[in-house]
Formats: sequence, C-alpha cells, structure tokens
Amino acid sequence: MSDLTPRLHAGAPLRLEERFASRAGGMQASEIRSLFAVASRPEIVSLAGGMPNLSALPMDVMASLVHDLISRNGAEALQYGNGQGLPKLREQICEVMALEGIHANADDIIVTTGSQQALDLISRIFIDPGDVVLVEAPSYVGALGTFKQYEAQVVHVELDNQGLVPEALRQAIKSVRSSGRKIKFLYLIPNYQNPSGVLLSADRRTEILEICRSESIFVVEDNPYGLLGFDVPSPNAMRSEDSENVIYLGSFSKTIAPGLRVGWALVPSSLKEKIVIASESSILCPSNFTQMTISNYLADQPWRDQIATFCGLYKVRRDAMLESLETHFPASATWTKPGGGFYVWVNLPPEIDTKAMMPKAIVAKVAYVPGTAFYADGFGTWAMRLSYCHPTPERIREGVKALAGVVKTEIARRNGNFELKS
Repeated sequence: MSDLTPRLHAGAPLRLEERFASRAGGMQASEIRSLFAVASRPEIVSLAGGMPNLSALPMDVMASLVHDLISRNGAEALQYGNGQGLPKLREQICEVMALEGIHANADDIIVTTGSQQALDLISRIFIDPGDVVLVEAPSYVGALGTFKQYEAQVVHVELDNQGLVPEALRQAIKSVRSSGRKIKFLYLIPNYQNPSGVLLSADRRTEILEICRSESIFVVEDNPYGLLGFDVPSPNAMRSEDSENVIYLGSFSKTIAPGLRVGWALVPSSLKEKIVIASESSILCPSNFTQMTISNYLADQPWRDQIATFCGLYKVRRDAMLESLETHFPASATWTKPGGGFYVWVNLPPEIDTKAMMPKAIVAKVAYVPGTAFYADGFGTWAMRLSYCHPTPERIREGVKALAGVVKTEIARRNGNFELKS
C-alpha cells in the first residue's frame, strides 16, 4: 500500500465537533438568517430582512461601468491588490465622509469586505476571552455574533428615543469595573440605528465621547445609514469630534449596492498597521474589481443624487409602515418613528413572546424579526423589528395589517378574551 493511500481505522466513529476550538461552541446562526428560507417565499410579506432596495439603482449604468472597467482596465481589476485598499478609492471615501463633517487622511483608511469584516478585525485585535464590549440595547445582530465569536461578554446600555443614554453608560462602566472586568470598547450605531431606527442626538454624541475619553474606552462608530436621512441631515459623525478615540466604520452597501461588499474603517494612525496586518492574514487584499467598480461610479456618476433617490424611495415606504401601524395595531403597542434608515422597532405588551408568535405570523403570510435577536442575553421577547426598505408600499400595508391581526389575536388569547374587533 502506498504511503499516500488513506488508511481506515477501526473504532469509534469520528466526532469532528470534539476537535473544535472552544470558541466554535459559541458560533450559532442568527435568528435573521434562520428566517431567510421562509421569508423569501413569494407569498410571504417579508418585514424581516434589511436588504437595500435596488429598484432605484440604474442597472444599465452599472452594466456599462463594469463593461468599461473590464475592457479598459481588466488586467488590473482582476489582479491582486493593495492590502489597505486602492489609494484612489480611499481618497474618494474621504469625500463621502466629509458630508458628515469628517476631515480625514486617506492613509488612515483601510478598505474592507463590507463593514462586517472591519468589525471582525477590530474584535480580533482587541478582544480577549472574557473582555467586555458595551453595546446599545438593542443592538445590531451581526455585531453581537462577532463579539460572541471572540468570546466577549456583551453588556447592554439603555437606549431611548434620543439614542444611547449617557447616564446609563456611566452606570454600566462603573458596574463592569467594580466587578473587575475589562472594557475594550463601546460599539454603537448613532444614525437610524439597527434595529431601533433611533437617531443619537448631537448633544449626547458629545457627552458620550467625553465619557469614553475620560474612561479610556474606544468608541466604535458604525455608520451605514448616516446619509439616508429623510427629513433633516443627521448630526455630524462622532469621528468628526474625536479622531484619536473613535474607530469609524462605513459601507457602500446601503448607498450603492451590498453585493459589491465594499466597506472601510477609518482608524487612529496608531492602529492602522495592526488592522492592515489582520486584514491581510484574513483575505490577503480586498477585491480590486469591486473597489474599482465603486471608484468609477463615484468618479463618473451623480452619486449624491442617487443617494437622494434612495432616500425618497425609503421615505415613502417608512410612511406606509407608520401609517399602517397607526391604523391597524392595538393601542397597547408602541413603536419608534425613524427619520431615516430601514427599521421600526415595535414594543408589544410584556406578556407577548414575539419569537413564539412567529409561526402564527408565517401562517398569516408575514415575517418579522423577534426582538431577542438583538440582545445577547435573551432579552426583548416582547419586541420585534420591522423593516420597510424592500417591499413596495402596498405590500408593507398588506403585511402590517396581517401582522396586526396576529398580534391582536395573541393579546386576546393571553387575556382570555377571544372576541376580537377588526
């Protein structure tokens, strides 16, 4: 028998999970991912996923951009690239961030495969098992999954209609440190937050920055929705006030197209080298092809007008959702009224379990995300996130009406009253 021939050994069957690293035990599919197979069925009105609506993106323009890119610069576009990202694109990213008051050096930008990769890199560099990450309550499910993967302890900080509550942040810091645990950073989404849709007020931004500077805690500012305000512009980015203690994450997924997977991290100069090394060890380099596609789009197309078009499209859908909630949902429910972004956060009476209610909603042909997906500790059973970005206004109205019927039935069942009024 050749030494290269596989040998079969008798004995107990191989249990691969026994060989996993300890951190693999915390890897679980998110509740949103588990919903996709059901929510993607055509008969279901999906108010679950936060997929950007690309119906307003000029596909003929994108096709022409890609054709010209390959025809003129195919050899470069399809080759390996710079581990930090294309210099031209990084300069253009500076122009994009300037719309929110950020004056940055392109050399402090690292292009990533979506901002999700940037979250992973930051977590890999900063988090040791057992370290604490402070996050809003509720918070982005993708971030929670990343922090869990690196075995962080997530501590939620209260959120209200003006965003993260500064006094609650002070109390959380005090509580964590009194227990002897180490805080690595505060993670937050200040603009039209996912999942709540809440906008962090300008005065709170300043106060939170002051708290974190005084306590030597990094701020990770995740900002995919900042340019998607419907009524008034969002306040300047937190990074515009503090270039040394804020790590800023941006993305073209919501303002151009998520399939291109181009995001970035703007970091303090002292952190750049570590982030680049971590990125190179992960992906070697971001895609030249998608970077050059984005760069040519920014150079040749009226991208500010395109963002305005997206804002108009999402505002109509936001209005349809809020009007439908007001018309159909019971008086015992409350919800946020976002000024931009993709999401509305709905609170139901505390006895309602939105995760347990989900199968009934699917039977009624509507899907949402239960609130527990956005907490690290199983909190939020009475809440749900509704997304208005993708369905048409008509489908949103249809879905909210159907969901309202499910909610009213569940409330009546819990209260022992089965005679419902329409």
